[in-house]
Amino acid sequence: MLGRTANGLYWMFRYIERAENIARLVDAGLRVSLTRVGYSDEDWHGVLESAGARAAYGALHDRLTAAHAVDYLLRERANPSSVMSCIEAGRNNARMVRTALTRETWEATNEAWIDLKARLAGSLKPADLPELIDVIKHRCGLIRGAFHGSMLRNDLYNFSRIGTFIERADNTSRILDVKYYVLLPSVSQVGSALDNMQWESILRSVSAHRSYGWVYDGDYQSANIADFLILNGRMPRSLAYCYAKIVSNLGYLAEDYGTHLPAHATAEAIRQSLRQGTVTRIMDQGLHEFLETFINRNNQLSAEISDGYRFYQ
Repeated sequence: MLGRTANGLYWMFRYIERAENIARLVDAGLRVSLTRVGYSDEDWHGVLESAGARAAYGALHDRLTAAHAVDYLLRERANPSSVMSCIEAGRNNARMVRTALTRETWEATNEAWIDLKARLAGSLKPADLPELIDVIKHRCGLIRGAFHGSMLRNDLYNFSRIGTFIERADNTSRILDVKYYVLLPSVSQVGSALDNMQWESILRSVSAHRSYGWVYDGDYQSANIADFLILNGRMPRSLAYCYAKIVSNLGYLAEDYGTHLPAHATAEAIRQSLRQGTVTRIMDQGLHEFLETFINRNNQLSAEISDGYRFYQ
């Protein structure tokens, strides 16, 4: 396959996944704001930081407000990671590799772009945000569903899946980081009803609330939730699950192309660290520090995949 085609598929699905996860990050911020005592606009610093957009937001706005932060994350075209920018970039990549996609996948992508472009054209009302976030998640889910139901399981499929799960792992770690940045008013409230309510909000934002309840009987403890979203290999948005899929799809590429690249060793090392890790060790290290290290290693893997498969040739 041409590196350019692999690049287009990989980034198409990274952008689609990012659009959904930026919406989920906004949802996390909104949910935490409903449970935080003394919540203020300044608390959106944490959401922007977790989205990797704090400095860029500051260059565009002199003052931080919740309305401006939400607008910047969902519809600001100057922000390359806003939902609108991601949906447009995903659609542009899909158009570039149109002949490598099934008709169903292309139509779902194009329809998502048309719908969300219209919905995000005007200013956003706070009362409309829950419905809008649900529509974004629904549209991205339709693209994935059309893709999984119609694509041949070949290298085209593998590059698309790798892009999806690298992006998902990045964003799950960033959503968890919201909890780190949007701190409780007092350390004494760790483990309190307020603390548990905020963790429950994080679970709802990654569609993990019910499945967490099945595993832990609704016992909202920070260590259990971190374990579920980082180390549980059966949870489809956990870091461990994402890396199981990344390693699997890289393995299929190695079989098809008959070569192992540095990316294969890096992915396997990250996967093994997650399989052998414990939540106690993570909490002792510091949740934020662990997530920061993971995000950097995840970015390193992405760069190695791009170089190894010559994405720009």
